[in-house]
This record gives sequence, structure tokens and C-alpha cells, in this order.
Amino acid sequence: MDNSTQRGPVIPAGSEKTYERFHFAPAYRVGSTVYVSGVIGSGSDPEAQFADAFAQLAAVLEAAGSSIDKIVEMTTFHVDMSQHLGTFMAARDAAMSEPWPAWTAIGCTELAMPDGLAEVKVTAVD
Repeated sequence: MDNSTQRGPVIPAGSEKTYERFHFAPAYRVGSTVYVSGVIGSGSDPEAQFADAFAQLAAVLEAAGSSIDKIVEMTTFHVDMSQHLGTFMAARDAAMSEPWPAWTAIGCTELAMPDGLAEVKVTAVD
């Protein structure tokens, strides 16, 4: 797929109402680069949340015509990072492989979803 002239929001099926209500795109493609908004997983425990976040991330990238192996930069935001970082890294390693992207992990007090423990924001280049 030639993405060189593409520019615009990426709205996966089922995300249309979120786009309309909150006025943000799950991702935005500019040529061969895909910028993915922060993704927060859901689940009753950290393992489930982090695995779900990476599954959602892969789905958004797929909707953009890209994939998780095209990620070049990742920024993550963590509630209680000292307790959950190892679990998060295990979920990341299950979803991704070398070459590893540049990564910045930031601790925070809360996320947009009240029970969310981590948010994942990436840039992928095809």
C-alpha cells in the first residue's frame, strides 16, 4: 500500500462515536507515519489491562494500514509504576519484539479511565 500521500485521522470501526464525542482520533496518519493516541486497556488485574492495551494498540495500527512491528517510539504513562512496571514490560514483550522502539515511561497519578494503570502512545513508520 502506498501511504506516501495519505493524511488524516484513523478511526477504527466502532470508534466513530468516541471521535465525534471527544474530538480526537485514535490515530493520525501523515504519509508513512502513524501517530497513535494513548490507549488504555481494561480488565480486572494489571496483566489483563496491559495485554488488552497492546491488543487495542495493534487493532488501531491495523486500521491505519500499519502494524505493531512498525513502532519506532513509545511513550507510556503509569499509575503506581513501581508496583506494575515489570508486569507491563512482560505484556510489552509478549506483544512486541526486536528491534525495540525508543521508549519513555512516565509516572502519573491518574489516567482518563478511573481504574486504568497504564496508557500507551506510539509512533509507527511504515
